Amino acid sequence: MIILPAIDIKGGACVRLYRGDYSTAHKVADSYMETAGSFISSGAKWIHMVDLDGAKSGKPENTEIFKAVAALGVRVELGGGIRSVETAERYIEAGISRIIFGSAALRDEGTVREAVRRFGDKIAVGIDAKDRRVSVSGWTEESDVDFIDMAKRMEDIGVSYIIFTDISKDGMLSGPNFGQLEEINAAVSCSIIASGGIRDLGDIKRLTDMGLYGAICGKSVYEGTLDVAGAVGIGGAQEA
Repeated sequence: MIILPAIDIKGGACVRLYRGDYSTAHKVADSYMETAGSFISSGAKWIHMVDLDGAKSGKPENTEIFKAVAALGVRVELGGGIRSVETAERYIEAGISRIIFGSAALRDEGTVREAVRRFGDKIAVGIDAKDRRVSVSGWTEESDVDFIDMAKRMEDIGVSYIIFTDISKDGMLSGPNFGQLEEINAAVSCSIIASGGIRDLGDIKRLTDMGLYGAICGKSVYEGTLDVAGAVGIGGAQEA
């Protein structure tokens, strides 16, 4: 299972949120470059990055930061503010390895379909749910779409990777929503990446045993309840 330590950017700084609430944003590291370097030293081959400003505004806001991290030689998976094929293309040309569509996947399925046609497995879709319903626009708006229904729609248009987050678990260090992760993993053939709530190596082992493709680790890393090197060891051989 691939371990993806997370770096969320707001206002040019590394921050974390509680349950997607922007008012709870707090700085967790002094330097995104030093943070990325420490993840790489711990054996991580991928880093999950989010443009929180972009997620709210609907357009890229911290592009140079993501390009700088990718230039370190690590694979960057990036989401936030990516609402068009053109934006995805610019990021891919800049060295970003995987592009995440969130709100656009729900509101404009055709855009994601075209992105998948052009860029294949460089495209992922983030499904962020609260009480099963998909949320959009940086988790500020809730839809009436069930997360499994959306996953099946994404599978139908050829999406290879789905990042699933139970918003109620995000940043809480209470463990991920294993039940819903099992449900989505069984419902579609897409590779599933778990996000939200991961606390410790026990959670990593359980997710690995479930056969998931990947796990995004955020607050647990910054709070010290999860060691990236230990997680990489449990996850096994990391994708080069």
